[in-house]
Amino acid sequence: MKLAIEIGGTQPDKLDLTTQWVQLAERLGVDMAFSAEAWWSDAVTPLAYLADKTETIKLATGIMQVTARTPAMTAMTALTLHDLTGGRFILGLGASGPQVVEGLHGVPYKMPLTRLRETVEICRMVFSGEKVRYAGKVHQLPLPDSEGKAIRIAHDPTDIPIYLATLGPNALRFTGAAANGWLGTSFSPDHPDAHMDYLAEGASEAGRALSDVDLCISVRIEIGEDVDAMIARRKPQVAFNMGGMGSATTNFYNDAFKRAGYEDDARAIQSLWLEGKRDQAAERVPDAMVTEFQALGTRDMIKERLRRYRDVGVTTLKLGLDSAGPIGPARFELLENIVDLVGDL
Repeated sequence: MKLAIEIGGTQPDKLDLTTQWVQLAERLGVDMAFSAEAWWSDAVTPLAYLADKTETIKLATGIMQVTARTPAMTAMTALTLHDLTGGRFILGLGASGPQVVEGLHGVPYKMPLTRLRETVEICRMVFSGEKVRYAGKVHQLPLPDSEGKAIRIAHDPTDIPIYLATLGPNALRFTGAAANGWLGTSFSPDHPDAHMDYLAEGASEAGRALSDVDLCISVRIEIGEDVDAMIARRKPQVAFNMGGMGSATTNFYNDAFKRAGYEDDARAIQSLWLEGKRDQAAERVPDAMVTEFQALGTRDMIKERLRRYRDVGVTTLKLGLDSAGPIGPARFELLENIVDLVGDL
């Protein structure tokens, strides 16, 4: 089972620490470092900065939102990073959600899976060196009834892995059918079928095996003795995911917990959150909605938990290490401990 880290937000006064963080991961044999596109920066620029400061670790977007760029620009950016990293770039894509897409980017959140699918297909067309001709429901290239013409990007054909961040059943099926990797969240190794059944269905329909897909799963980890305190600290974030990571009608995180058997809990927490009762929403989170979806406890407990992820087929763990605070010595030490634990499995 491989490991990946999250780079986190880039800040001018923390660039040296960020570089040390990724270089440490590289020395420890961590496979990938992911740059997020959240409310602080784009996912691309930090990787361009780190390309010259690393040698072997793969640099990945986790994720680039498909509504924020045209497919051709996404593909050209990927090709640029492919060249800057010497072939170490991984293109992580996702559809995001209506609050961000419509609120920040001003793009209607319509047919998100279709947009994601078409973006993947156009990117691979560009990567292969073809002239870009595409007649989709969202994208038409060249634009009909225009002066546009089919254009071939001036780059030798190449193969860039595409990982998809998906949660809904149909999107998971598409991931299983078409992606090199899956960026999984809201995943529990105690309830793997809530995601993996759909991934396997998509892979089978495409004539692939699920093992053809790198199952790269996010897991937040905290090592310590006071498990009750750890659980209490995590409940507000779970409540936010259930109520704040989407609208009242579209929340893929909430839906994933429902499929894992927490339908009543997920609905109740979301309702409290949307009513503005955020403290009550956090109190409503059952302990199991924390412990079954994260890795908390003593070193022995963490080791057994990580073994559980491996045994259900997870091939890469994307480590969430915010429990150790911001990037710095404590987080460096936690990463070293986890590398040791995984090496002992």
